[in-house]
Amino acid sequence: MIRSGQLKPGDKLDSVQQLAVNFQVGRSAIREALTSLRAMGLIDIKQGEGTYIKEFESEQITFPLSTAILMNKDDIAQLLEVRKILECGTAAAAAKNRTSQHLTMMESALEEMKGANGDEELGEKADLQFHLALAEASRNPLLMSLMNHVSILMGETMKETRKVWLFSKQTTLECLYDEHKAIFEAIKNQDEEKARNFMLVHLENVDAILKRYFQHTNLSE
Repeated sequence: MIRSGQLKPGDKLDSVQQLAVNFQVGRSAIREALTSLRAMGLIDIKQGEGTYIKEFESEQITFPLSTAILMNKDDIAQLLEVRKILECGTAAAAAKNRTSQHLTMMESALEEMKGANGDEELGEKADLQFHLALAEASRNPLLMSLMNHVSILMGETMKETRKVWLFSKQTTLECLYDEHKAIFEAIKNQDEEKARNFMLVHLENVDAILKRYFQHTNLSE
């Protein structure tokens, strides 16, 4: 119900007794479920007040990935802006510092992406693999750590949108592959400026796709 949006951030849950009736389970099962949801960072249990669906807070960059499903359109747009700032510089650093091993890792991800053939899960995994390999190619441990967190978080938040837009249409899939291929070639040729620019073009296109997606779904509300 949280994932589908039936329960939204800030909503108060029914009492344990009422939830037990609604789901036709014992109250102990409900308490265990609530404990798990609290551990995942999805709910806030306030003594004497009740249980509430947690709001997403951008300051909590170390929250569990499960909290990502609570992010709204503006949160995702801000996270994409962070990716533009980080990944354009990362692409340039990768072009400067990459080794042949890094190129092999990126090529492998590209091959998987090309062979996804509309399989959104495989395509999504290959896409993320490419970006993480690119971060590793920067050979900057701090940058790698930041990129790893942001990329995984973005992959989680975009899961549903990518299923609909990025991998449902063959032309979009081919365009996505071509963008990654252009970034790879620039890194391979150690052209820092081209790598930076191609990454910006790619992320701006993702931004445009997301905006179209939100216009066609109730996620924009």
